This record gives sequence, C-alpha cells and structure tokens, in this order.
Amino acid sequence: MTPPQPGRRALVTGSLQGIGLAIATALAAEQCHLVLHGLGDAEQQENARQTVLAAGALSVTVHGHDLSDATQVQALMAAVLADGPLDILVNNAGIQQTVPLAEVPLELWQRFLAVNLSAAFLTMQAALPRMAARGYGRVVNIASVHGLVASPHKAPYVASKFGLVGVSKVAALEYARAGSREQGGVTVNCICPGWTETTLLEPQILDRAAQVGGDREAGVRSLLAEKQPSQRMSLPAEIAQLAAWLCHPVAHNITGAAIPVEGGWTSQ
Repeated sequence: MTPPQPGRRALVTGSLQGIGLAIATALAAEQCHLVLHGLGDAEQQENARQTVLAAGALSVTVHGHDLSDATQVQALMAAVLADGPLDILVNNAGIQQTVPLAEVPLELWQRFLAVNLSAAFLTMQAALPRMAARGYGRVVNIASVHGLVASPHKAPYVASKFGLVGVSKVAALEYARAGSREQGGVTVNCICPGWTETTLLEPQILDRAAQVGGDREAGVRSLLAEKQPSQRMSLPAEIAQLAAWLCHPVAHNITGAAIPVEGGWTSQ
C-alpha cells in the first residue's frame, strides 16, 4: 500500500489529546508536516507538539483558535493557508453533553452547531477549492455513530453530527471529479466512532456509574451492553489508523462515505 507522500501538510483540529492527537501522531509517522489545534494551555500544546515530533512529523505548529466563533475559524484557516498548501484536513474538534431536549438552552444548541458543524463547514470551504486546484486533497471529518442513529438526551449532538455527515456527502459530490488517480484526487469522508476511550466520554461513564452503585467499570459495561454488541470500546489509535489510510492514494475512490467504527451498533 502506497502511503501519503512524505511532506504532505495536515491540519487536525482538536488534536491536543484523544482521537485528534492519535490521528496527528499517525500522520506524523508517515512524515507529514502537522498543524495541531486545540484550546489547551501552553503545557498541553507543547506536550502534543513533542508527541507528534517524536512520531516522525517533519514539522509541527500549534494554533489555539476558538472554533465556536466563526471569525476565529476563518482566522485559523487564513493563518494555516498563509503558511503553505494544505493537503489533509481532519475536523476532529467537538463537544458533547447529555441533556433532555426540553431542557436544552438555546445557547448550548448554538454552541454545539458552531463547534461540531459550522467549524467543519468553514474549514472545508477554505481548504477544498485549493485542494481541487492541485488535484489532491483529503478531508476526514470525525463524526460519530450519532451521525447515523440517535439516542435520547443528545439532541444538539445528534443534530450536529447528522449535519456533519450530510455536508460531507455534499462536499464529496462537488469535488469527486477533481484531480486524477495519478494525482490522488480529492475525497471527503466521515468516520463515525461508537464508544471510544477518550476524555469526552468520561462524563457519561461517571453518570452511568452513579446509576449502578458508583462503580466506574460497571458503568462502562452498562454503556457497552446497551449499544455496542462487540462489548469492546475502540482505542483512539485504531480510529487514527483508519483516518491515515483514507489519506493514502489507494483511497482515491472512497469519498462521501460515513464509516462506522462501533462494534455493530448500527447493525441492530
């Protein structure tokens, strides 16, 4: 399998920890230049930068724009593109919270849409025309199993992730003919993880643990038993390997896909 050409430049949003950092690390191992992004403090940014450099990145820069603000998303893309061509865009940044639909504050609804959906729309809007002009580009949007099916108490999250899958399919269609097999083409895909071992999931684990006597492991088992037939969580590194593979030239004809990594959740 032919890997991405050494020297490709990749932006991964929400990449100071979890799935985003794992994806950045996987791309670093294939000798990409990495642009990291996240709202962490200076120590978190430096730790992520050192992790990615140690994995083989040719260079690493870090940005801290707030993706809930459209003007800051546009500023992020202006800064990234001013530094050179962008070959790979991974929209991983996202927020999660459970709340009954009737109790969702308008501000929370709007923040979910801004971070989980509008930010990805704006980054794609800035990056895709330039990718098409060069004949090569990869967009990987980290959606969720909740971009394919719904669950109670997740109206803002589900709406934003269904929207992300939808806008990704539109982008895939609009850019499907860009480039060639030899150039690599331009593709836009979603990965839709189920339960994955990240800090984003921790509040749900603790909430479920409280329902089953305060035992965290029992809370994990309860969550898995309810939704994920494999009874196993995914690891961020496993999601990262799929994201990196989608950036390979061999994946030039995989576009518009929403790939579930959820242990059979959506097959039920």
